[in-house]
Amino acid sequence: MSDETMMWSVAGAKARFSELIEKAQQEGPQTITRNGRRVAVVISAEEWERRTKLREGLGAFFARSPLRDSGIDLERLADAPREIEL
Repeated sequence: MSDETMMWSVAGAKARFSELIEKAQQEGPQTITRNGRRVAVVISAEEWERRTKLREGLGAFFARSPLRDSGIDLERLADAPREIEL
């Protein structure tokens, strides 16, 4: 199944809105066009939740790093910033 299974004009989507929603649920994302240009995509609520679900945060990513307990020294240098002329 492709990301866009059917193209709908704005007028067609408006006239057949229930069908548009049904197809989004059963067949996947539905593209709406105006004057031949893509302007919107209708997707099912389930698809929206899957695509926008919060993935793990940066802290969790670093916590499961294989380097976490490796003993590597990542001490930050205490040097002052260099001076520049503006």
